[in-house]
Amino acid sequence: MKMIQWNMLYVLLMFCGLTTYSFAQQITTDLRALSKGADVIVVGKVTQQVSSWNEDKTRIYTRATLQINDYVKGNNSGNSVIVKYLGGEVGEIGEKYSHMPRFEDEEEVLVFLMKDEKSTDYKVYNGENGKIRVINDSKTGEKVTPSNVQVNSLKAQIKNYIND
Repeated sequence: MKMIQWNMLYVLLMFCGLTTYSFAQQITTDLRALSKGADVIVVGKVTQQVSSWNEDKTRIYTRATLQINDYVKGNNSGNSVIVKYLGGEVGEIGEKYSHMPRFEDEEEVLVFLMKDEKSTDYKVYNGENGKIRVINDSKTGEKVTPSNVQVNSLKAQIKNYIND
């Protein structure tokens, strides 16, 4: 009987270990896919947002202006980019879309961008997964993600994926 219990425990621990490993690998795979798929990757700060209706007045779009601090990938001509995304508020009417990125005024972000084929704007590559918030670590003063990953090491990892 004890042998069966030990075997069950062993199998359970192995399963937990494999699940953790595959989860960590999934995050890395996502970052690799984001890095390779995006046209431009930047670190910047949201300086302005303007929401407006589309031509048919059926959807609200917001155009966020990002002041660029660092180009991680792509053309580094220009100190700002405009990112267009679904959702926002016009007057008393607001729209929110699931899995779409949302920006806040003065928010610092690392974003994976694609050129919008219909305009000179950009859109976030792969929805909300293509936007990573950047904050200052209160202890070290370093720029980190909300999950406490250093932005400099994240940028280095992205550059490695781009050069693979």
